[in-house]
Amino acid sequence: MRAMILAAGLGTRMRPLTLKTPKPLLTVAGRALIDYQVERLVELGVDRIVVNHAWLGEQIESHLGDGSRWGCEILYSAEESALETAGGIRRALPLLADRLDDCFWVVNGDVFTDLTGSQMRGIGLSDNEQAHLLLVENPSWHPRGDFVLDPDGKVKAQGDRRLTFSGMSLLRASLFEALVPGNSAPLAPLLRTAIEPGRVAGTRLQGFWDDIGTPQRLAALESRMKGDELNVKG
Repeated sequence: MRAMILAAGLGTRMRPLTLKTPKPLLTVAGRALIDYQVERLVELGVDRIVVNHAWLGEQIESHLGDGSRWGCEILYSAEESALETAGGIRRALPLLADRLDDCFWVVNGDVFTDLTGSQMRGIGLSDNEQAHLLLVENPSWHPRGDFVLDPDGKVKAQGDRRLTFSGMSLLRASLFEALVPGNSAPLAPLLRTAIEPGRVAGTRLQGFWDDIGTPQRLAALESRMKGDELNVKG
């Protein structure tokens, strides 16, 4: 199984912390955010991880290396300028899929969750599905949410009970077939096009999740991790 970690953002909301350090390398409990992503994916059964990068990307490559210390292969897709989510995936697609019906995991490099890889193993795509999104309760900073999850597990674009896309998804290569490699493109329009004919499924993520997008959220996560550590020792 293959996966991609999105790590090409500029981290502007994290400044000044990201002026000299790419956001995925900011540390929580003494470890880089991206390390938690790699460990979860390896536990899931992923043996090849592709990491895209742009801002200070050489630091990411130096930190992760070839992936051997985690028992996986890590490859890199360097972008001169960030191509947005779908554009970055399309550029790296030859490293992620051999056929259009292949699927792979994609996770944002700056999200944190206590979801384990073993809990993700039951998620898959039916023959007619192009995406499976992990959705969470709307955080305070995104109260309107993104999508609706029907009782039958299908994702809808409109509805009253909206949830937020966690930045973690299982995607099929065919979703990106029409994109031009090297062009910038967001992911949301592709998902909405696939949602209309019922080709996007979803799961509501249980447990802790946060998008570590600001220094305040990073500090809050650090406090949470220290609290958990104290509880375990106690």
